[in-house]
Amino acid sequence: MAKTKLMDFERALELFEPVIGLEVHVELNTRTKMFSTAPNVFGSEPNTNLAPVCLGLPGSLPVLNHEAVRSSISLGLALGCEIAERSGFARKNYFYPDMGKNYQISQYDDPIAFDGSVEIELAGGRVVHVPIERAHMEEDAGKLTHVGGSTGRIQGAEYSLVDYNRAGVPLVEIVTRPIFGGEADTPEIAAAYVSTIRDIVVALGISDARMERGNIRCDANVSLRPRGNEGAGMRVLGTRTETKNVNSLRSVERAVRFEIQRQAQILSEGAAITQETRHWHEDTGETSPGRPKSDADDYRYFPEPDLAPLTPSRELVEELRAALPEHPTLRRRRLREAWGFSALEFQDVVNAGLIGDIEATVAAGVAPQAARKWWMGEIARIAKERSAAPAELITPEQLASVVALVDAGTLNDKLARQVIAGLIDGEGTAAEIVEARGLAIVSDDGALIAAVDAALAEQPDVLAKIRDGKVQAAGAIIGAVMKAMRGQADAAKVREIVLERAGA
Repeated sequence: MAKTKLMDFERALELFEPVIGLEVHVELNTRTKMFSTAPNVFGSEPNTNLAPVCLGLPGSLPVLNHEAVRSSISLGLALGCEIAERSGFARKNYFYPDMGKNYQISQYDDPIAFDGSVEIELAGGRVVHVPIERAHMEEDAGKLTHVGGSTGRIQGAEYSLVDYNRAGVPLVEIVTRPIFGGEADTPEIAAAYVSTIRDIVVALGISDARMERGNIRCDANVSLRPRGNEGAGMRVLGTRTETKNVNSLRSVERAVRFEIQRQAQILSEGAAITQETRHWHEDTGETSPGRPKSDADDYRYFPEPDLAPLTPSRELVEELRAALPEHPTLRRRRLREAWGFSALEFQDVVNAGLIGDIEATVAAGVAPQAARKWWMGEIARIAKERSAAPAELITPEQLASVVALVDAGTLNDKLARQVIAGLIDGEGTAAEIVEARGLAIVSDDGALIAAVDAALAEQPDVLAKIRDGKVQAAGAIIGAVMKAMRGQADAAKVREIVLERAGA
């Protein structure tokens, strides 16, 4: 496939104003699905979390999940939205190969939450208020796996397999109004907004918020309009594209930037933008055409006849409002100041979704920089190898027990990594692992002196350099001692002994 022609990003901004709109889908972590008693569990064998409603079997009727309603109202309140006194459901019709009843139950003209605003903060400190049009409840579709092609997509595949486990999983779709004025920050605004939504749902406890699992997915709408129309508001908007199901913060930012550059190049050549959905390709960093984008009329919405209107009491709404957690933007400012992280360090933590884990580790007695180092380093590395979330592998309290042994001089960083691996593999407590594996640092001066003397005897040339004042040569002896003692020595103490024994 030929490489897409792109305009330089800065040049694109000179010619056009980028306007974005974001649709974020949040899967709720309720015990059961939105309209049935089928389990809402990730990772089960295909087509096992099912009930008649999930398959659209004749005679099966939807029953609304009240916990999903509570979660949806809480999310709406956290987004600064008004909560509708009366809302209802509709059938959204188009061909769903992964939805047995061939329509989706959603909300159309009367969503549960509307007219909100979310404050986000960019890495450079710029604060942006993102206008929220609506947050509505709906059910997720199933999942198709295309087999036999080179891309994993339907084009070129030999056949497709359908898994209905996800069909009916509770969703809240959050739709922004057009976001103006982003300019060069537009891609970062998109990623920061999705990051803030993720923090909100985690703080509320209503979603597992694993983007790589699809718990949070972003559809990014991008359009450009020629300079000179900035004051026209929504009266003059360019033709938009919608890049579907982008599932990482970095990809959201890259996809928006790519579409700005791609559309600018097309418009500069006098061609028109096609209103369509587009697919994001993580490997190439490009988007590709999907299908022509339908307008609402094409979905043939009509009221869902099997569900009564939803009329939450004001008492319930105020109860949920009173239970709202601290806003993510305020929390981030407080923690960044308290921890003393640089802007880049803190942004890396935010992007990794590890604020809560580091906060809990600090609360367990670990210094903030040490907590960041272990979560962002060794634990994140193992999590990536195992395709897991860091928090699934180890608890903040377990990590704190390891760091306490490092601070006490029982372990060095190399040995601590082995203890962390043992904790992840369920070998016991940190102290038990140290004892069972024999990992404690050797503190016996006699053993250390003997190891240093042996290393000096084996490398007389290095000994001579040290005695001649070339102290940096001691590194070779230190390395030999650490190897001989399987890393179970304090390198600083070994250095002291080396210089003392060499007479430096």
